Amino acid sequence: MAAKILIVTGDAAESLEVLYPYQRLREEGYDVHIAAPARKTLRFVVHDFEPGFDTYTEKPGYTWPADLAFSEVDPGQYAALVIPGGRAPEYLRNDPELRKILKSFFDADKPVAQICHGPLLTAAIGGLSGRRVTAYPALEIDMQTAGATFQDAEAVVDGTLVSARAWPDHSGWMREFLTVLRAKAPAQ
Repeated sequence: MAAKILIVTGDAAESLEVLYPYQRLREEGYDVHIAAPARKTLRFVVHDFEPGFDTYTEKPGYTWPADLAFSEVDPGQYAALVIPGGRAPEYLRNDPELRKILKSFFDADKPVAQICHGPLLTAAIGGLSGRRVTAYPALEIDMQTAGATFQDAEAVVDGTLVSARAWPDHSGWMREFLTVLRAKAPAQ
């Protein structure tokens, strides 16, 4: 039986930051489930840079069904957690069911991959205190306020926590996460 990986996300998540790890982890042989505030079709977005803009732009992205609601998640069934970015973490961090899920993974020291604005979720449960992380560079102050040491790097590994800045860092992020995952929770 394949080990299960949980991706937690919601509307306005960055399309690539959900679908790349979803497909890459399935390719490795993991059983991957997407959880959201409710079982529904999620609407993702595409973040990109355009000349003349001071920050990224946002356009409609892919849609994808959530496999289960946060209230249906049994964290004990999952070997690892993936936290995509985009705008979804801004509102998801207020969800008490999701905070319970996140805390369970951190308390059990299970592998966690976070990217872009995803660390806003782990910061909300106090999971970054004393850790080394990266995130979308505009979150450097947020990471420091959460007690983390911010590093502007493609991927940062701190024990079982693997973080990346944004979707251009996918290769390094998944390479490092899979190294942690294979050691702690092989696919089969």
